[in-house]
Amino acid sequence: MAETESTAFEVSLQNLMLSLEASDYDEAKTQIKEVHPAEIARLLEAIQPKDRSILWPDIDILIQGEILKEVNEDVQSQLIGEMTVDNLVKATEKLDSDDLADLVPNLPESAVHSLLLTLDFKHREHLNKILSYPEDSAGGLMNTDFITVRPDVTIRAVIRYLRLLKEMPVDTDQVFVVDRNFNYLGSLLITTILTEEPGQTIQNLINSEHSKPISAETDETEVALLFEERNLISAPVIDEKNQLVGRITIDDVVDVIRDQAEHSVMSMVGLDEDEDVFAPILLSARRRSVWLGVNLITAFIAVYFIGLFEATLQQKIALAILMPVVASMGGIAGTQTLIIVTRGIATGRVSAANIRLLINKEVAVSLLNGFIWSIVIGLITFYWFSDLLLSFIIALAIIVNLVVAAFSGAFLPLMLTKLKIDPALAGGVILTTITDVIGFVAFLGLAALFI
Repeated sequence: MAETESTAFEVSLQNLMLSLEASDYDEAKTQIKEVHPAEIARLLEAIQPKDRSILWPDIDILIQGEILKEVNEDVQSQLIGEMTVDNLVKATEKLDSDDLADLVPNLPESAVHSLLLTLDFKHREHLNKILSYPEDSAGGLMNTDFITVRPDVTIRAVIRYLRLLKEMPVDTDQVFVVDRNFNYLGSLLITTILTEEPGQTIQNLINSEHSKPISAETDETEVALLFEERNLISAPVIDEKNQLVGRITIDDVVDVIRDQAEHSVMSMVGLDEDEDVFAPILLSARRRSVWLGVNLITAFIAVYFIGLFEATLQQKIALAILMPVVASMGGIAGTQTLIIVTRGIATGRVSAANIRLLINKEVAVSLLNGFIWSIVIGLITFYWFSDLLLSFIIALAIIVNLVVAAFSGAFLPLMLTKLKIDPALAGGVILTTITDVIGFVAFLGLAALFI
């Protein structure tokens, strides 16, 4: 299924690119109007900024808001910058409160002011409530479109009430039970409403286990874990007074999981997951130069330690040839551990409580691998250079570097997390420096000692 959808998108993109390259903009506009807003968002991200500027004004303003909430921040900024205040208001005023809350910080102040004036009191109150919470919290993630019932009514009354509504909020798998002060009491599954006797009262059927409330202050990462562990479609959100303030639905959680995955991959090379693929060359170069500068500093640190053994290197050229092997093996081993631990911290499976056990395990794994691969590398070195002492030195250096790499890869993420530094962003750079320096010092130091 996923493969079919991916192929369909590729075909749409290919056809769109052919039209744009032929400057057949009328055909391009026709093609882009025929697809879902989410797919339009993907297509806009996949073409150049100048082509977006041509296509964007002809897209129905009623779906422009849906598109804006789907595109990454760089593309979103470009599209918003090309819209008038009136068009921004028309495009966004019909969005759900949670989607609108995501867009508001990126809108011009004049547009926000005009937008708030168009919203009714209830909608404006809901929006302000979401905006009062951090963006990466359950409160910032929630929407305020949900159904509540009292505990003293019957199933018959609830069914009659749902029919009067005519339409239920998207992804409604349960209704929430509250008292007259809006304190959260529990939930009732839609399936229960459909299958229980109409005369049953709600308070006898409240399901407190299926949908335990989530505090509005809960981090979005923990929210995603709760949805995964409990197999939830939706979940209630409460404030510090146990009052129901909103609900989180599975579509919001999917967005969180996707964003976290993109962040993990992009951060490892110092990139932003919201960066426009076709951003201007100078802008992209400036963003990436920062990371290259950091990498250059770490490279010079490694070079400095190599320079300390200049005399040793001059005596035996084979050392210079073999140095990258030691550093590379340590880098791979350390990165494996780093990714495992960083992922463990993100999923809540690794913390200060069990990190010692994990460090011991990872060091043991690297020690075992160190013995195995040191023998292999030692034999290759002996076959190549016919030098038994050199083979012994590189084998020992491999073991030392792999053990240090494993320890560093396990310890660094926890330390960086405590310092409130993203381990996905900084961990790789620090680890690479450690494994390079330790690898070079171990190998060249042993060589200086024995040769």
